[in-house]
Amino acid sequence: MKKLLALSLLAAAVTGCATSPERIQPALVSQDQYMSIDCLQLDTSMTMAKADLKKFSDMQDAQVKKDAVSVFWVLIPVSWFTGDHEKDVAKSKGEVAAIQIAAAKKGCKALQA
Repeated sequence: MKKLLALSLLAAAVTGCATSPERIQPALVSQDQYMSIDCLQLDTSMTMAKADLKKFSDMQDAQVKKDAVSVFWVLIPVSWFTGDHEKDVAKSKGEVAAIQIAAAKKGCKALQA
């Protein structure tokens, strides 16, 4: 019985851990909001969106590490109590994708890499 309880707690802890930023899917963001601006403005928007993505990804990575340590010591992920930045990472990834689509439709060569 004790083994079953321990395994149940371990399974719950592992499934409740923060998701690595690389595994987070982008949120759906419409490129329509970017279609009215020129390539230079798209470049500026892309720079800001990538900076946000890096910031939130770094914050999410830190949360993943905290969860790993807390699960090791107390079998409970810290993110259960503090939350994580998964939605911010997903939104930032969606913004980057939307800007890339708008840039491709507008023929902005510098942003099509």
